[in-house]
Formats: sequence, C-alpha cells, structure tokens
Amino acid sequence: MFRYVFFDLDGTLLNTLDDLAAAGNFALRTLGLPEYDTDKYRYMVGNGIPKLIERMLPGNAGDALTEKAHALFSEYYALHSEDMTRPYEGIPEMLAELKRLDIGTAVITNKDAVFADTLIRKYFGDDIGRVYGSVPGAPRKPDPYWVNIALKEYGAAKSEVLYLGDSCVDMQTAANAGLTGAGVLWGFRDREELVGNGAKYICTVPADILDIIKRS
Repeated sequence: MFRYVFFDLDGTLLNTLDDLAAAGNFALRTLGLPEYDTDKYRYMVGNGIPKLIERMLPGNAGDALTEKAHALFSEYYALHSEDMTRPYEGIPEMLAELKRLDIGTAVITNKDAVFADTLIRKYFGDDIGRVYGSVPGAPRKPDPYWVNIALKEYGAAKSEVLYLGDSCVDMQTAANAGLTGAGVLWGFRDREELVGNGAKYICTVPADILDIIKRS
C-alpha cells in the first residue's frame, strides 16, 4: 500500500509557468536578447534554474553572460514568483484528503529551495509535510539524492511511495530511486513523454491520485 506521496512542484502542484517565463524574458530583454512565447518555456523548465538559463541563452553564451542572466532572472523571480502562480484546480482538496488519510507527503523539486519552501507554505500551509529544493552543491533530479533523504527521514520503504510529476525528469527520478512513478497531464508535458519515461499511472485530474492510493 502507498503510505507516502512525493510530488514535483512546478507543473504538478503549482502552475508557475507564467511567472517563470516572465522572469526569463525579463533577463533576456535586459540583455538585449530575443524573448520567447510563454509556451516555449514548457520545454525549458524542469531541470532547475541553471539549466533553464542555459536553454534560454544562445549556444555561444559564455560564463559572464550566463552569470548575468542568472542574476537577472533570480532578482526578478524573487519579487514576482507569486504574481500569476496558482495551484492547479483540485490540488488543495486532494492534499487535504491525503492529510486526512494520514498519507505522508513531500515535495522534491529542482526549484531553488528558498523559492520552493515559500511557495509551498503560502499555498498549502502544513498540508505538505516536507519540502526538498535545490541547494548549491547538491545533485538535482533525476538524481535520486533528495528522494533518498526523504525516504530516510520518513523511514519509508520504497514500495510505500508514489512519486508524482509532470515530466520525463520526474519519471526518471522515480525510476532512479526505485519508486512507482505517476505522471500528471495538467502540467507542462504530455502523455507520450510520461509513458515513454516509465510512468506506471497517468492522472488526468488530482482526484485520480486519491483513487490510486485507495486501490493500492
């Protein structure tokens, strides 16, 4: 039986795309570089801010330009990370029900830890048990580093954990950690990507997560 659910953040619990795109385009605009339509950012996010910056910039961008873009992005996002970000429909209710069922929860995200914790506590309070975000020097997903820490801190067996995410990075993380992966279709990527990277379950609405838990 699944006794724990570990979640991705961006594209899984929160729709953060508009604010991420706005921060990216602010950095590009400030540097005199072409901006992107918001939808293009669906395929740039997922591996953390450094990788997003790399994908935004021209292929010949050097270290100095990359560092400047990262600083501009972070400066803007720190002030505007909540402008348009919202929970997906049905997510707060699903999390409240998991808490009622005494299911342990954690967020494991490549978003910088300071942003991740702030957003989770603002929108979900204590309905999420633990938050593991990116910190300097620690591996990012799909490396299972933070998953393994969460497993240890919860004292959870891998067979007891369902891992939820919206991208190939998340399904690869689940596989690398030996967890059961479930893909969500309301996020940034599509069914083909999720199934192709090992999703055992596909969720079309948040209530599907509760059905998986109750059937397990």
